[in-house]
Amino acid sequence: MALIEEFEKTGNWLFKGRSFFPLLLYVFMAAIIGFQLDPFFQTFDPVSAVACIAISLFGQLIRALTIGYTPRGTSGRNTKDGQIAEVLNTRGMYSLVRHPLYLGNYFMWLGIMIYVGNVWFTVVCSLIYWLYYERIMFAEEAFLRGKFGQAYLDWSVDVPSFWPRNLRWTAPDVAFSLRNVLKREYNGFFAIFVSLAVISAAKNAVRGADAWVDILVPFWQYTLLATFIIFFTLRSLKRFTRVLHVEGR
Repeated sequence: MALIEEFEKTGNWLFKGRSFFPLLLYVFMAAIIGFQLDPFFQTFDPVSAVACIAISLFGQLIRALTIGYTPRGTSGRNTKDGQIAEVLNTRGMYSLVRHPLYLGNYFMWLGIMIYVGNVWFTVVCSLIYWLYYERIMFAEEAFLRGKFGQAYLDWSVDVPSFWPRNLRWTAPDVAFSLRNVLKREYNGFFAIFVSLAVISAAKNAVRGADAWVDILVPFWQYTLLATFIIFFTLRSLKRFTRVLHVEGR
């Protein structure tokens, strides 16, 4: 098998199993904290907690700007079954980078990785993230190149794959849909706060806290309560009503 075909095949396989990627990071996190290899953020500090939340929410914002303008039938709506695209999306976030959802994912994870408190953990996991998603991006681009031909090549010449070179925003053809964002992104929002709270609790537990009120400090207690309320409200609206439904999205 030619290398280009192997990359594409591997990328499609990794795409279908991308939901399991976080499990690898959580194993590394547990090892770092369990062996107390986390010289930073050993005790709770609201400034560092808020800073890491802000980094992760920046990633969530990138995803929101992508999804809020994404119509049905574009590569931004790929499913676990594989690549789909009836239209080449080149506007909105796709006018800045070719893979804005993966850029958003990285910042969401970056805040969590930093909060673990080990510089090398952040560096190594960032490299793993890039190697993992590079194959996925390769497979997606091979599909889009085969489907849209010259139109894809013309777009990709000026738009970088991952890191923006400029902020020349091209207005999307559709209006921004907050309901579509809320319907599709509540899981990621919930995961950010749960992950950060668990990291903080694990650090306290490893260092001798034995009461749950000491393990989970009030900041994370209130934050998780608010997050749970938002999560179950949005999940209920999605499952039992059509409040978040948007035609054509």
